[in-house]
Amino acid sequence: MIEQLLINSEIDNCDVPDANLLVTEDDTPVDNLASEKQQRLLVGSLYSSLQNQIFLAAANVGVYHTYGEPAIVPDIFVSFDVKTPENWWEKQNRCYLVWKFGKSPEVVIEIISNREGEELDKKLQIYEKMRVSYYIVYDPHQNLGAEVLRIYSIQGRRYVETTDKWLEDIGLGVTLWNGEFEGRNDSWLRWCDQNGNVLLTGDERAKIAEERAENAEVRAQLLAEKLKALGVDPDSI
Repeated sequence: MIEQLLINSEIDNCDVPDANLLVTEDDTPVDNLASEKQQRLLVGSLYSSLQNQIFLAAANVGVYHTYGEPAIVPDIFVSFDVKTPENWWEKQNRCYLVWKFGKSPEVVIEIISNREGEELDKKLQIYEKMRVSYYIVYDPHQNLGAEVLRIYSIQGRRYVETTDKWLEDIGLGVTLWNGEFEGRNDSWLRWCDQNGNVLLTGDERAKIAEERAENAEVRAQLLAEKLKALGVDPDSI
């Protein structure tokens, strides 16, 4: 069990903001159908595939990073070696407080649907200041330029754009994948392993298991028919 870090204001001689004064939610989420489904695919596949790891992944949850500044709300963030607080309805547990968890997330993903989010300017600077290891900008309709996928890796104090889709520090990769998710055929951003195999959702795992069971049953029936043709009762074996 990994214990989450808490800042002790007396020991560290610093002020810890009163969570009751923070805006942990404003109850006015506005997003489009495509982005919402893409977010669920990224979060859901992590939880179904990394069951032996401790991490927290969330979509559209506020991240408080600096005392006195408002929260930033990434489309997706992933933070390893921390877990969802037991009582998540308490005010201080409703969003990601960097001073409570003791670290910034390792990965932040922004999904672009217009030109108004400042993802390559203000947000990039904030994540860089937070020292988020990887900042990924997914721009499926190329609103911000020709690149569909931009990946930034922290190098020293600054982000460096890279074409490497394997995120070495966290042992995960990202890839663009064409296929069906929840009845919708499209191009999707997905997590993958080092060989490019996508991390499966729970439904995909269940479907594969069902297909394997059906194939095993078909093979058993064929074998039984061959044994009968040879005069062997398959039930006697």
